[in-house]
Amino acid sequence: MIIISACLLGVKCRYDGGSRPEEALSTIQATRHLVPLCPEQLGGLSTPRAPSTISNGDGDDVLAGRSRVVDSEGKDVTEQFLRGAHEALRIATILGVDRAILKEKSPSCGVHFIKRDGIMIRGTGVTAALLRRHGIRVISSERIHDDV
Repeated sequence: MIIISACLLGVKCRYDGGSRPEEALSTIQATRHLVPLCPEQLGGLSTPRAPSTISNGDGDDVLAGRSRVVDSEGKDVTEQFLRGAHEALRIATILGVDRAILKEKSPSCGVHFIKRDGIMIRGTGVTAALLRRHGIRVISSERIHDDV
């Protein structure tokens, strides 16, 4: 069983109301049980919603209280991002999940990269950082077949 960013399976849960279906998942779906979730929705944010960014650092800094998540309208949404990350971890724990395929470049799910002010930078999203801290192998949506 694998946790997966719901947008990668075509669920319209992204901030803009869209999705990012990943065709490479069709072969994985045939052999594994995928558990789709959207940490931002789990945290209570609506779809669509204003895009958000981690103000400085990355998801590890948000978890440590050294950074915040702020949307494009200036609203602090750190609490919703933290709540969503913890709910994703709770689901993974209940189901005994040991890996997650997450959407790269997201402030929640970014595995190697996140975006800040429209620029891609090295770092992890809040949910990716929390799952990793708890021993769950986090796999980038851009390297699905390399890592699954």
